[in-house]
Amino acid sequence: MRRTDFNYELPAALIAQQPAAQRSASRLLCLEPGGGLRDRRFDELPELLRAGDLLVFNDARVLPARLHGFKDTGGRVEILVERLQDAQHALVQLRASKPPRTGSQLLFARGELAAEVLGREGEFYRLRFATDDLQAALEAHGEVPLPPYIQRAAQGEDRERYQTVFARVPGAVAAPTAGLHFDAPLLAAIAARGVETGCVTLHVGAGTFQPVRVDDLAAHRMHAERLSVSEELARRIAATRSRGGRVVAVGTTVVRALESAVSSDGAVCAFDGETRLFVTPGFEFRAVDALLTNFHLPESTLLMLVCAFGGYERVMAAYRHAVESRYRFFSYGDAMFLPQRSE
Repeated sequence: MRRTDFNYELPAALIAQQPAAQRSASRLLCLEPGGGLRDRRFDELPELLRAGDLLVFNDARVLPARLHGFKDTGGRVEILVERLQDAQHALVQLRASKPPRTGSQLLFARGELAAEVLGREGEFYRLRFATDDLQAALEAHGEVPLPPYIQRAAQGEDRERYQTVFARVPGAVAAPTAGLHFDAPLLAAIAARGVETGCVTLHVGAGTFQPVRVDDLAAHRMHAERLSVSEELARRIAATRSRGGRVVAVGTTVVRALESAVSSDGAVCAFDGETRLFVTPGFEFRAVDALLTNFHLPESTLLMLVCAFGGYERVMAAYRHAVESRYRFFSYGDAMFLPQRSE
């Protein structure tokens, strides 16, 4: 398939610029097993789950990863931290009128936080910050890295709302957005239904917003993302399968994490490392039985993954329905539920 096969028309007015007033108050488009579509509310999700299912979240915590500052020559600079390498070093995306020189200094937070440019690593810059705790410095001085399609500056509310209620492991620079819909009452209702929950950690990088620049999908190379699947979760997945329950992935990041952790015999195993897994139609899913996900950008790798899971024609028809029914799209938008893999 080609990149352009995953294009669709989306009015700009449907791109959500603010979160819903209440996390679980979003809409939920359900792709029913028989092939039909049903418009539901997100707080009805427990009705779509079964006792014995295992709902898997991504517990990555978003860093306030955007910093605005100046080069030592006086020019403005903006960085988006892609990955913390240790307490002083980071890989970053950098925007400036002219690329900074290796060895030059960057100043952020009105001069309170300095960084030296150490060089380039592909599309990223490597910086050394004058601090012993870069994560704490970002928490103090950084800005929530809202996606580029949200056409406003980050606000105080975003510190909470662009973060899941179960976020635990700092390191992501984009939220696992399917998880943003969950709140404490909904999690309690899910537990009362006899549904188990577990977590993987996949630190979403800024590369998730990079467009696919080649039409031939075979030529596209995914950005690397760090992930961890615990031995305990692997055992619980095996137990879920043995009792006839479903592994329900909350978001495409969970799909990529679990499918990256599948061994040669088809079982999910403990995994700690990086993945560049690129899922397109024709992919054989071995770890995930059902998928909960937000709506994704046209021609994006995330939409390609959803089409691979739910079936290309079925998913693209659902997207057309969502546009016609004025669902809200992308990070702060509504969600869809695919209760089974496409056969």
